[in-house]
Amino acid sequence: MSKPILSVRDLRVAFGNKKAPVEALHGVSLDIWPGETVAIVGESGSGKSTTASAIINLLPGSGRITGGSVWFDDVDVSSLSRAEIESLRGKGIGFVPQDPMASLNPVWSVGFQVAEAVKANGVATTKKEVRERTIQVLRDAGLSDAEQRLKQFPHQFSGGMKQRALIAMALAANPKLLIADEPTSALDVTVQRVILDFLSSMTRETQTAVLLITHDLGLAAERAERVIVMYRGEIVEAGPSLEILQNPIHPYTKRLVAAAPSLASRRIESAVVEGRSAVDAGATVSESVPAHAAEVVPAIEIRDLTKVYPIRSGVFSSVDFTAVDHASFVVPRGTTMALVGESGSGKSTIAKLILKLEAPTSGSIQINGADTTNDLGSRDALRLRRLMQPVFQDPYGSLDPLRSIESIVSEPLVVHQVGDHKSRHDRVSELLDQVSLGRGIAHRYPNELSGGQRQRVAIARALALKPEIIVLDEAVSALDVLVQDQVLRLLTELQTELGLTYLFITHDLAVVRVAADHVSVMEKGKIVESGTVDEIFANPSQEYTRKLLDAIPGANLLA
Repeated sequence: MSKPILSVRDLRVAFGNKKAPVEALHGVSLDIWPGETVAIVGESGSGKSTTASAIINLLPGSGRITGGSVWFDDVDVSSLSRAEIESLRGKGIGFVPQDPMASLNPVWSVGFQVAEAVKANGVATTKKEVRERTIQVLRDAGLSDAEQRLKQFPHQFSGGMKQRALIAMALAANPKLLIADEPTSALDVTVQRVILDFLSSMTRETQTAVLLITHDLGLAAERAERVIVMYRGEIVEAGPSLEILQNPIHPYTKRLVAAAPSLASRRIESAVVEGRSAVDAGATVSESVPAHAAEVVPAIEIRDLTKVYPIRSGVFSSVDFTAVDHASFVVPRGTTMALVGESGSGKSTIAKLILKLEAPTSGSIQINGADTTNDLGSRDALRLRRLMQPVFQDPYGSLDPLRSIESIVSEPLVVHQVGDHKSRHDRVSELLDQVSLGRGIAHRYPNELSGGQRQRVAIARALALKPEIIVLDEAVSALDVLVQDQVLRLLTELQTELGLTYLFITHDLAVVRVAADHVSVMEKGKIVESGTVDEIFANPSQEYTRKLLDAIPGANLLA
C-alpha cells in the first residue's frame, strides 16, 4: 500500500481543568504502515500510553485531544462519533492493555470474557461458532490447553496466562492495527519470546501493523523495524531500530541505551573479552563474592527443600503438585543470589518457604546457621522476621493506599515495638533519605508517587528493622529501564554500606547479569544449574539455561 494504515499529525493532549489545562503531549507525529511494527519507548510518564489511548479515543479521566489529527485507514478518528469509534475498536484496531490483573473481570470465567469479545466484534454468531473461535484465538495466543481453560477464572491463571487471554481478545476480529501497551511486561523471557514470535508471524501473514509500547529498548530494537523515543510528551528521536540502538543522538536516548539491562549484558561480555571489569562496562553491582565469604556461616542454606501442594481433582479426591523438588543452594553473606526461571518454576514458592510464609513438605532451611525449618516459638519467629525482610513485585499491591508513607515505613517498628514515636519519626526520615526519596514525602500517600518511588518506599520499609537478609521477589520487573537502573544502583549502595545479603527472585536474566554474584536456574521445581553469573552466562551446561539466555531481548544487537 502507498498509504500508512495510521497517520498521527501534531497530536496534542491535555488533562485537568479547561481553564488551566496541563498538556501531556506536545505535537506528536508518527506513521505506521501495513505489516510494520513500530515501537514507542521511554520512561514512565513520557507519553507512550497517552499516545496509544488518544489514538483509540480512550483517554482516562479529564484527558482530551486539544489539537492535531489521527487518521486510521483514511478515516479521521478524532471526528468519529462515540458509536463509530466503538465500532472501530476491536474490528479495526485491537488493544492489549498493560495490566492483566486489572483488565479481566474476576467474577467471570476467562472463556466467557474472550467469547464476549468474539461476539461483540461480529466474528461469529452461533453459539458453536463463538466457542470454536474463542478456543482458536486462545490457542493462537499460546494456550495449548485452551478448551480445558474456558471455565477457569482469572485468579486460576498465572500473570502470563492472563496476558495471553488479553492478547486473544485483541486479536479476535483480526484487526488491521494492534496496539500493545507493555504486552509482555508480566511474562518471563521465554514466554515473552513465544508471544512476540506469534505477533511477528501474524504481521507477516495478515499484514497487521503493530504499535508496541514498551520501556525495554532492547526488546523494541529486536522486535520493531522503527523505534520512536518519547520524553516528556515529545518525540525526541525516531528512526530504524539498529540505527537508534547503535548510534543514539539525543542525550535521553543515550541514557536509555546505557540503562537497558538486556543491552548491558552484551556490554559486559564485550568488556570481559577486552579485559575490562564488568563495573567499567556498566554493571551496577559487585562482580565477585568477597574473599572472606567462604570462611563464615552462609546467610541462607537450603538442603533438599520440597514443597508439595494437594490439588482437588474431584469432590473426594486430590492430586499432588510438586512446586519445589529437592532444591539446594547456599547464599554467602553479603552477596546476591539470583533465582531465575520461567513462571511456575518454583522461585516464589522458595521465597515463601524461606520467609516462613509457608511450611516445607521436607528438607531443611538454615538462616545464619540456625535451623528454621520447623515451627518456631513466637519469640524466635519475631526474631527471624527482624533478620529477614521481603520486597515484593507490585508496589501498588504491597503498600496500603489508605496510609501515609511515614505510617507505612514505620509499621515494622511499631509491630516490633522498636523505639517511641519521636525515634520512629526520625528513623523514617533517615530511611527515606537513605533510599533517595527525601523526608519531604513522608506525609504523602502511595497514589501520589510514581512506580519507582513506591518501590523505594517498599525498600525503605524492608530496611526499617536493620535486617541482614532481603528477599526481593521480582522487585524491579514492573519498572521502566531508567527507574530499574536507579533501584539496582540503590540496592548495590545499600548492600555495600550495610553488608546486606540478597536473594533476588526474577525471570529476567538480563537483570541478573548486572545484579547478582551467583545464580541458580529453576525448571519445574528443580534447580537444574548453579554457579557464578560469569560461569552461567559464559558456559551454560543445560539446554534450558541456554534457552533462557537466548530469549534475552536485544542482547545480540550490539555485535
